Amino acid sequence: QVQLVESGGGLVQAGGSLRLSCAASGRTFSNYFMGWFRQAPGKGREFVAAIHWSIDSTHYTDSVKGRFTVTRDNPKNTLYLQMNSLKPEDTAVYYCAAGRWIAAGTLRGVEYWGKGTLVTVSS
Repeated sequence: QVQLVESGGGLVQAGGSLRLSCAASGRTFSNYFMGWFRQAPGKGREFVAAIHWSIDSTHYTDSVKGRFTVTRDNPKNTLYLQMNSLKPEDTAVYYCAAGRWIAAGTLRGVEYWGKGTLVTVSS
């Protein structure tokens, strides 16, 4: 059974930092992009960042470039999202995802989702 389990969310003040983790299990992801999406209250789910599990390829949405960094630890089967200089508009539930390709600036062919972790940034 494939599982993506997020952790690391919480409440932080604007300008602060958080690191999200996503523990992946149940299959090998060597041919997948592993990524993060977020959904703010009353809004749709949006792509945040992704990294290929096997090659050096990272992608970010414009609003987080220079502030967020996506990394992976292959031996630990864990994906990370380091979030710095957080803003109130970053408040959302953050979801881990495993997908097949990047197109039009987002992760496509998502086959697996985590259940999400809440990040709240206070002003």
